Amino acid sequence: MISSVKYTQIQSSLNTSTFSCRKFPLQKPQLSTLPIIQNLQKNTCSSPYVLSLSHQKPLYLTSTNTFIKPRSRNNLNECKAYEADRSRSLDINIEVPNEKSTQKFRIGLYFATWWSLNVVFNIYNKKVLNAFPYPWLTSTLSLAAGSLIMLISWATRVAEVPKVNFDFFKALFPVAVAHTIGHVAATVSMSKVAVSFTHIIKSGEPAFSVLVSRFFLGEAFPMPVYLSLLPIIGGCALSAMTELNFNMIGFMGAMISNLAFVFRNIFSKKGMKGMSVSGMNYYACLSILSLLILTPFAIAVEGPKLWAAGWQTAVSQIGPNFVWWVVAQSVFYHLYNQVSYMSLDQISPLTFSIGNTMKRISVIVTSILIFHTPLKPVNALGAAIAILGTFLYSQAKQ
Repeated sequence: MISSVKYTQIQSSLNTSTFSCRKFPLQKPQLSTLPIIQNLQKNTCSSPYVLSLSHQKPLYLTSTNTFIKPRSRNNLNECKAYEADRSRSLDINIEVPNEKSTQKFRIGLYFATWWSLNVVFNIYNKKVLNAFPYPWLTSTLSLAAGSLIMLISWATRVAEVPKVNFDFFKALFPVAVAHTIGHVAATVSMSKVAVSFTHIIKSGEPAFSVLVSRFFLGEAFPMPVYLSLLPIIGGCALSAMTELNFNMIGFMGAMISNLAFVFRNIFSKKGMKGMSVSGMNYYACLSILSLLILTPFAIAVEGPKLWAAGWQTAVSQIGPNFVWWVVAQSVFYHLYNQVSYMSLDQISPLTFSIGNTMKRISVIVTSILIFHTPLKPVNALGAAIAILGTFLYSQAKQ
């Protein structure tokens, strides 16, 4: 019969990509997982648009008002969808803690700890050198204390053991040599002159940095950097000429320390590129290697006989407190250097340079007050000019 239609023919005429153009009564929407609307294509039937559907990715609808077939194209309601893996980001208001305030607090904590430890070290270091004038042994004990602290920290897993190899120590060796020379020279300087005078001369380190970089490495600097060296050099010269207790060995020790630390920074930048070691572990390895370099020279220059005689004299004059002074200056030397290297992981070089300038001011002022260092007004003016030049240098360098 013509009126008979097989069910199989009706079933085969339907597929997943097209829909019949017949009108069906409106049904109540049900919650279900909807496929993604890939595109909107025209069809040849009476309905102006047909949806092509895919079940590959989930669909997220921003609104489901009604699923009513529009009467005209102008009345077509837009239904926006978002694919979570490739579409534009969603604007979601989530309250996040203020990271800037946290960073400022962290930087302030680093600076406060760094300055405090450095001031305490300089006080005890000067006390030890006044009673026990053997700077080579004092320098060795400072490195030995830091090395022992870090070895215990690694053994007890308090600090993470660094993953280093032979190439690391090969690159670290020239850095350790320069660090050893700078450390011993600064200690020799403090054994001969006031702490304030040593730090005033050491504030001239930027001048050495620019001169070495310019004449040995061929680096060029903008004119403001060169101009900032004038107050540094002039202030150091004025302070040196008006120093009441001037000593050439102390002055040259501070100058050699400046030059050595400049080369230490240069070797560190050139040789340690690509070395993934934290600031704390980097300084720990530097201390251990410097200790191995310094020990034989300290024995050759001063020797156990002088050390034994000087130790007995210091203990007889000061008492048991002298032992505490030695321990304190050794431990605080390592701690303040360790914090300074750790701060390099958190702050910019400009911020570190400014912090170093302020650290020298705190050490100079504190040492003058504690040791009652005689100071002429013109000497104080020279120190202020040198420190101001250091600050201007840090600004011009950036």
